[in-house]
Amino acid sequence: MPVEITWWGHATCTLEDSGTRVLTDPLFARRLAHLRRRRGAPPPPSAAVADVVLVSHLHSDHLHLPSLARLAPGTRVLVPRGAPRAVPALRRLDHLVLTEVAPGDRTDVGDLVVRTVSARHDGRRLPLGPHRVPALGFVVEGEARTYFAGDTGLFESMAEEVGPVDVALLPVGGWGPHLGEEHLDAGRAAEALARLMPRSAVPVHYGTYWPIGMDAVRPHEFHAPGEEFVRLAAERAPQVAVHLLGHGESVRPEVAR
Repeated sequence: MPVEITWWGHATCTLEDSGTRVLTDPLFARRLAHLRRRRGAPPPPSAAVADVVLVSHLHSDHLHLPSLARLAPGTRVLVPRGAPRAVPALRRLDHLVLTEVAPGDRTDVGDLVVRTVSARHDGRRLPLGPHRVPALGFVVEGEARTYFAGDTGLFESMAEEVGPVDVALLPVGGWGPHLGEEHLDAGRAAEALARLMPRSAVPVHYGTYWPIGMDAVRPHEFHAPGEEFVRLAAERAPQVAVHLLGHGESVRPEVAR
């Protein structure tokens, strides 16, 4: 059965592998605080169907409580260790099966193994609360080995922790015109690609949400990261097939046999 990846926008993807549906950082909203969805319709109801959900960190565009509330009863959700303490409202979603994980953990889900790896990113529930909870990445191992980076900057042990992978889902932008070192922009994502050397890559976390009132401010920062990543990846890691998806589009990447 071929592996299939669908990008719904921002960091939200569905990975189908070995008969199991994996959903990453679900965000189904048209608007989130000062952000508005500028490109692509919100995902259809079918996007909320998953066997397991991976939540990379506590920022509200990644751990979005109303989107998690739409998941079916009994859906398993992997969250950073300490998340229920840091976000008490998460505990009220008692129709979900929460599993707290940290870097180094391995979780069996159907015929898949989900490895939890580090990320370089502030994991607090900003701007609230002092609790420091680790930001995470995940490697889903089944027919393919798929790395979902969540939101991260480059870090020295990235290639070692992630290990050999077939597909990398890499953030290449954000929701505003300024990104700090704890994010991957198109250039840093291309560097990550050169370190990881997967067979395929899909750029995510760009071109979906933009602050209200900033439509005319540096619009290239909203539109350009995907295409810029494709260009830089061709220079830094020409062996990697980069799949530039539109919202709701899917790809069946080549995997090792």
